[in-house]
Amino acid sequence: MQKWTKPAQSPVRIALLVFDAFSNLCLANCLEPLRAANTLVRREAFDWRIVTMEGAPALSSSGLQVLPDAALAQMGRVDYLFVLSGYDHRCHDTPATRRALRAAVAGARTVVGLDAGPWLLASAGLLAGRRATLHWDLLDAFTERFLDVEAERARVIRDGPWWSCAGAMSAMDMTMGLIADHLGLSVRLDAEALFIQGDPPLEAGRERQAVSDPLVQRALALMREHVEAPLPLAALARALSCQPRTLDRRFRARLGAPPGMVYRHLRLAAARRMLETTGLSVAEIALRSGYDSPAALSRAVRQVYGVTPSDLRDGG
Repeated sequence: MQKWTKPAQSPVRIALLVFDAFSNLCLANCLEPLRAANTLVRREAFDWRIVTMEGAPALSSSGLQVLPDAALAQMGRVDYLFVLSGYDHRCHDTPATRRALRAAVAGARTVVGLDAGPWLLASAGLLAGRRATLHWDLLDAFTERFLDVEAERARVIRDGPWWSCAGAMSAMDMTMGLIADHLGLSVRLDAEALFIQGDPPLEAGRERQAVSDPLVQRALALMREHVEAPLPLAALARALSCQPRTLDRRFRARLGAPPGMVYRHLRLAAARRMLETTGLSVAEIALRSGYDSPAALSRAVRQVYGVTPSDLRDGG
């Protein structure tokens, strides 16, 4: 069971190995949620570097040039090594690449293949006996080529310290899961609110959303709809046709926190977004996020974020 919040730890170190013809969208869907998470927790929870095989610039499939921080051999020890390849994966599948990947993975706790990246990892013999996925256009050819890998048509697969995902949109799913692993589900929900409009579909897979329980999903939607005038727990349960104790039990099981705590978090997160992105007064924001007074909002902001509303507004 994932936790609602997690204590601060040392920055999670990530190296992103990119090959020419990589997907801009796949790279952005990894980096932007991590950047958002750092902003939300007001510290460098994730520390990433972009690397290439020789340290030379990489050119994306759409012609965007990316300047790396280092060559792969200079990566050092990391918590995660992301391997991102795209349309030219067969050109990059060389003996030199295989040797370099075998050497590099020794310095990573977890290895993540993105888009066509799992092809290069499999070719280096690193996925033998493992479950994996990759861009679905390559799945048939991958299955025929690498008989020792259990290939699946999935968005994200975690097989111990070996992860893989199918492409650009799956990269965001994977990264949101990584954020929850290290910072808790509360930060994941906040990060999703920055990128995803509305609630994810109830039938989506586990990696596509913070929680797959339909009752909890409906409750979260109602909470977001009633930020300005928060619903009492009993009224919330009635609207969901369940008992309050059932709602409490499901929240604790799926999110690691009771409904009241989650509701307060969503209201405070809404207030924070208004402080950071609008010119509304603190009094107006307090009203719109369900606080009795500006003083009550200020106390909540100080307790959770360790700063004043003015500090959030000024980016301090």
